[in-house]
Amino acid sequence: MLTQGAYVHLDHDTVRVEIRDQPGLQVPLHHLEGLVVFGNVLLSPFLIHRFAGEGKAIVWFDEHGRFEGRLVGPTSGNVLLRKAQYEMLDEPGKLLYLARQFVSGKIRNSRTVLQRAARESPARAVELGEAVKTLGQALRELERATTLDEVRGIEGQSAATYFAALSAMIRPETGFHFEKRIRRPPRDPVNSLLSFAYALLTNDCSAALEGVGLDPQVGYLHTLRPGRPALALDLVEELRPILADRLALTLINRMQVTKEDFVVRPGGAVVLTDAGRRKFLAAYQKRRREEVTHPMLRQQVPLGLVPHVQARLLARYVRGDAASYLPFLVR
Repeated sequence: MLTQGAYVHLDHDTVRVEIRDQPGLQVPLHHLEGLVVFGNVLLSPFLIHRFAGEGKAIVWFDEHGRFEGRLVGPTSGNVLLRKAQYEMLDEPGKLLYLARQFVSGKIRNSRTVLQRAARESPARAVELGEAVKTLGQALRELERATTLDEVRGIEGQSAATYFAALSAMIRPETGFHFEKRIRRPPRDPVNSLLSFAYALLTNDCSAALEGVGLDPQVGYLHTLRPGRPALALDLVEELRPILADRLALTLINRMQVTKEDFVVRPGGAVVLTDAGRRKFLAAYQKRRREEVTHPMLRQQVPLGLVPHVQARLLARYVRGDAASYLPFLVR
């Protein structure tokens, strides 16, 4: 919900939106997986209670798209699963194994994005091919890594290689340029779009982990910090090239998002306009509905369910019900 001053409430089993006391959108509750709210939007207490009781997510962003909070209902899952999750922090072998799997998934999916871009842009194929080779070497180094610091170092170097090649995946006629990844705050439209996509994906991963009973705050690749969803960020790594980066590049290269969809705030931060956020959210939801073949399940699943599938596979490994955890990979 992006319209400032809107009031969202529940009428029996229908979610209704009022804007300046005038009726607006009406959606049956069972059609909604959750609700994303930006800025000055008022939600009724009954709607919040109903969403919490049914495990539907509500996520709050400020009017500029900065994540502020998320509704969390009653904790689900067997407490023994979380106990095993916490105890794994004291098992260096398993800790290293999971960190390597997350990073392996990220590098492999990043290579897939680069290879696809090389096929679509023959003029940049050599440049992108060099990045693919470098990431292939990183995968070989990852297999030999014996410490968590080594794994994190390889991840950082691979990310630098990938983002250095990102500009070659942007068509010149779009008018967009990308030099390097800048997070807080993003200083150009491409970084702004990526940050927004990563925030949405992090929320999806947090919700998926909570849904199976894992604690999103306790991760294995990312260091533990107060308020940091470390395990959600771990899961994001393998999924971001597919669910975030590829979508952002597609919207830019097809000129579905233009420079007019961004504004510069005081201080130099670049953020999406309301219209830009609407475009991206619509495209993100459409992308989540696309079906892919899950390599382990060997069946078609919507991309939006992939975080939930991976969370379940991760829970099986943490519980000891599975001997391995396999990241999600696309071809």
